[in-house]
Amino acid sequence: MACIEKRKLGQAALALAFGGLAGRPARAQGGWPSRSVTMIVPWAPGGSNDVVARLLSPGLQKAFGKSFVVENRAGGGGAVGMGMAARARPDGHTLLISSASNHVFNHFVVPDQGYDPREALSAICMMVDVPNALAVHPSLGVSDVQGLLAKIRATPGGLSYASTGVGSSNHLAGELLRLRAGVELNHVPYRGGGPALADLISGTIPVAFLNLPTVLPAVEAGQVRLLGIGGKSRIPSRPDIPTIGEQGVEGYEIQSWTGLFTPRGTPRPVIERVAAEVKGLLGDPTTRERLVESGSENIWAGPDETDAFVRAEFDRWGPIVKQAGVTNG
Repeated sequence: MACIEKRKLGQAALALAFGGLAGRPARAQGGWPSRSVTMIVPWAPGGSNDVVARLLSPGLQKAFGKSFVVENRAGGGGAVGMGMAARARPDGHTLLISSASNHVFNHFVVPDQGYDPREALSAICMMVDVPNALAVHPSLGVSDVQGLLAKIRATPGGLSYASTGVGSSNHLAGELLRLRAGVELNHVPYRGGGPALADLISGTIPVAFLNLPTVLPAVEAGQVRLLGIGGKSRIPSRPDIPTIGEQGVEGYEIQSWTGLFTPRGTPRPVIERVAAEVKGLLGDPTTRERLVESGSENIWAGPDETDAFVRAEFDRWGPIVKQAGVTNG
């Protein structure tokens, strides 16, 4: 699988200097942007994608001299907003804040959407990762992943786990553990992280895969126990949290990444200039602090590296989704 190396957020000066383009008015080069730029978020307000979009839009507006308007278009597991972006004019005035759930997983869970993201959209850059977290109710009496696996194997019928919905990265995180560890786990989809966390806290459900920012307050309050995160390596902001893979689950890795995309055919100079500006913004100390507070990690990568990574994600997750039998039905 193609891998994106996580950049240290402290390298702000290097990020701001990249390409010498940050802050340069776009109107001086080719007339772009000639009007407001729409930043489509295919989820409701308040989610991690929306947070990233609203962090970036003021800086992009300042740099390019036109409004960058965040437009939430939720529905269909992200398919509604994705479709709007895929069919928009490739003139640089439509951007898509996209994530692993809606960009890759949903393509296999809800097939025949009328477009293929790999062909309809061009990558601008990778931006952040919001780690998937595995948490349990304290009554299970386990403190690490191997303890949980032993508990599952000793329980007739296995254990149930909560996620934020069918085809979400949290759902696929649970299915990946089921497949890689060879245990019986039963998926219970919820309508968002809040309801899932509430049932985990109450003990109604014993296990949950949720985004790290969602579960951390309950962990710190002693209401639930955090066993690990799904990334390839530990995150700089919380080096005390082990990964699931390092706890003996071979081949376990899942990223809940967020990237920036645009309709295919958008001029390459526009793509490169937006990518450079986003890199600078993500390296800004204020933005860096807010990302850490939201539980996100900077994993910036340029257009070509992001495109290669996303294509590798499709190649990797298609067989996994098929093997897991995940469908929208």
